Amino acid sequence: MNKKLVTALSGGAALVLALTGCGGGGEDNGKKRDTWAKNLCDQLQPQVKKTKDAFASTVAVQGEEDSKKVQRTDSTAFETISAGYKSLASTVQNAGVPPVEDGKTIQDNAVKALNELSTAFADLKKQVDNLNTSDKAKFSDGLRDLAKRLDGLKGKGDDAINKLQSGELGKAMMKQESCKKGVESPK
Repeated sequence: MNKKLVTALSGGAALVLALTGCGGGGEDNGKKRDTWAKNLCDQLQPQVKKTKDAFASTVAVQGEEDSKKVQRTDSTAFETISAGYKSLASTVQNAGVPPVEDGKTIQDNAVKALNELSTAFADLKKQVDNLNTSDKAKFSDGLRDLAKRLDGLKGKGDDAINKLQSGELGKAMMKQESCKKGVESPK
């Protein structure tokens, strides 16, 4: 698989990890924030793991000569990642408004960003499904196009997610064991 595609996928994985790599400042003196954070983190972890595993599967086929295998792997991964982001958006929505100033705006922005990523990966799945696997040159060109689209996704939603996990919310989330799991970087 194209190395640029792998690099772009790693950037997407960083956003997934941002949901579990909680941090932030501010004083946390509210049980409501802790309860909200625990509920959110416990719900996020299974989807974060599925999404990380899907990203890893695309890296695992790097250098694979069989275009059909690469296509199947990427298609399945993009479908899983799309579903994962949609589920993460739903989880953030269902967690309720974070008990902080501008909580509704913070929640709405995070949900919007995650839904946009879900849609983008669903589109990538369609694109990879339509690649011509019988012509290696065309397939390689198609992967380069995918890499460009993935590059465009880098950082998308980062501001919204960073806001969700910053300040008092970030501190409350950092206390949660389920938000601390799986923080290691993808390779």
